[in-house]
Amino acid sequence: MRFLGLFLSLAAGAAFAGEYAVLASGARLRADRHEADGARVRLYSGAGFVEMDAASVRGYEVEEYVPPGRPLGPAARPAPVASPAPSPAELADAAADKYGLPRRLVRSVMAHESGFQPRAVSPKGAVGLMQLMPSTARALGADPHDPAQNVDAGARYLRRLLVKYNGGLWRALAAYNAGPEAVDKYGSVPPYRETMHYVRKIDQDYRKGGD
Repeated sequence: MRFLGLFLSLAAGAAFAGEYAVLASGARLRADRHEADGARVRLYSGAGFVEMDAASVRGYEVEEYVPPGRPLGPAARPAPVASPAPSPAELADAAADKYGLPRRLVRSVMAHESGFQPRAVSPKGAVGLMQLMPSTARALGADPHDPAQNVDAGARYLRRLLVKYNGGLWRALAAYNAGPEAVDKYGSVPPYRETMHYVRKIDQDYRKGGD
């Protein structure tokens, strides 16, 4: 749901301050700026924007400006050092930060989807840490077998769903589990035992605390 990562704005190597829209669910969505128009609000990023119900946004937080670092000259550039691959939790945190989602939410989804196992494959064919179906991964332009791409695409998809449902966490989680078609059909969490259990468990885990 949020729209292919348009909320990261980089220009000429410098990072410019924006803001975070704090949703009623507790999720945060990054934008360059916002404009309120009655019962609707637009969150702008670059040349695009996303429109939501104003009631689904409980406030805004200013993003701190981060000045660009001074580039190293050729003589001062250190020799490359191989770094260990990031852990699943680190991948979750990086994707959460990139798409303006709470870290604990992305970790909770990952825990319940795959148990933090990069090679997990479900009986239905969902793959990897965020258990992406191959068709969903293709639509997101990701290789589901690559852990970093899997987590990035999963977090991006979760953000899209949060936007689609105006910050409604339960409906977004239900759509992640059962598909948006099922949520749209029932107008809420569909009456599937697996999906209802999934939504409650992640919501409980997410609300235990943490970032």
